[in-house]
Amino acid sequence: MNKPVIVIVGRPNVGKSTLFNRITRSQAAIVEAVPGVTRDRNYRDATWEGKTFMVVDTGGFYLEPPEDVFVQAKEQAFFAIEEGDIIIHLLDGKDGLTPADMELARLLRASGKSVVWAVNKIDAESRIERMYEFYRIGTEELIPVSAATGYGYETFMNRMHDLLPYAEIEIADYPKIAVVGRPNVGKSTLVNALTGKQKIVVSSVPGTTRDALDSICTYHGRKYVFIDTAGLRKKGKIGYALERFSMVRTVRSIERCDVALLILDAGQGIVEQDQRIAGMIKDYGKGTVFLLNKWDLVQDPERAYDLLSKDVEGKMWFSSYAPFLTVSGLVKKRIFKVYPVIDTIMAERRKRIRTAELNRFFQAILSEITLPQYKNKKVKWYYMTQVKEEPPSFVLFVNYPEAVKTSHTRFIEKKLRESFGFQGTPLNIYVRPRKREKKR
Repeated sequence: MNKPVIVIVGRPNVGKSTLFNRITRSQAAIVEAVPGVTRDRNYRDATWEGKTFMVVDTGGFYLEPPEDVFVQAKEQAFFAIEEGDIIIHLLDGKDGLTPADMELARLLRASGKSVVWAVNKIDAESRIERMYEFYRIGTEELIPVSAATGYGYETFMNRMHDLLPYAEIEIADYPKIAVVGRPNVGKSTLVNALTGKQKIVVSSVPGTTRDALDSICTYHGRKYVFIDTAGLRKKGKIGYALERFSMVRTVRSIERCDVALLILDAGQGIVEQDQRIAGMIKDYGKGTVFLLNKWDLVQDPERAYDLLSKDVEGKMWFSSYAPFLTVSGLVKKRIFKVYPVIDTIMAERRKRIRTAELNRFFQAILSEITLPQYKNKKVKWYYMTQVKEEPPSFVLFVNYPEAVKTSHTRFIEKKLRESFGFQGTPLNIYVRPRKREKKR
């Protein structure tokens, strides 16, 4: 299910980050009384009255601020309109209405999206009169709120709750494939080659793909849904608003998918952005395939393969279970080998090991695991069971879970893979205490 997205927009220093922190119950956004302090992307899940949604805090900060404030307002509004299901236009009750507020409100009204206009920094009933001038933006409903103190917050969130859609259930059980990667690695070209369509605009300019478009294709009688994303921009290259919403698109695509194809540039090797995306895929528990694209441009394929194999192994060590293929979307080189790999990973993600078989395996490897005493008491392993699939998840029951370290669970994961496979998918291993019998 795809969570609805709530985007907070407004001028710098109107309290967007403070409201973001209150909604998400976090301190994820840096809050300072300096316009434009929100420089990094901020997006986080939140829940209100049983509905879960993603909240995005927009900053509108630029390394080289445009001279015209309306340019900044329009760019913020453009990406908010494009990605948000609900837009919060936050206004400043202390500073009053400004021309930038009016222009942003006009753009949001024209979008057809659900917009909530909230006047921030209203701390008490005695200050309600501050709100009246904001009706000039053309709305019939203004909600007074103080993100800092919580005044009016419950009323504000109940209004948001009324507008939130219920998540739609995805009926089709086709494998969903997210195509992710940094700009200009050939994501759209590869999707076009795999699906046989020219549905997605392709250009040699980084950042051309603006929308996340789904393409359904059939290969040997099986249907697949490919989700193409705009990728991640590097800071300093484009505006922060575009970078922020590119990340949101990538997160939403990974969240929806079963398997993520991480596209890498064979000519450049693994860079930090590649590692960051790979870590995100693992954190969401999705299957992973590394595709070394633009292989047609490699001069010495044999030497390059050896070097890139070591690069993947060294820098993507946390996803060592993920297979990697050398491909070229442009000349369609080895691209159709991707489908059998996807099928294999889908089967591995849905694999379930019977408890009896799992415990025979567990007993066999116990002699290789050494645990120190915990508070002068012997640590005992009891049994192991699989609790879910997609991704496969296991629980180890011991008398003192605190004694089990990450090195122990990594060893058990390694042995699980040696015995049962699980190619291309992360594994979750949890350690729990066994419930003790009540004393008579």
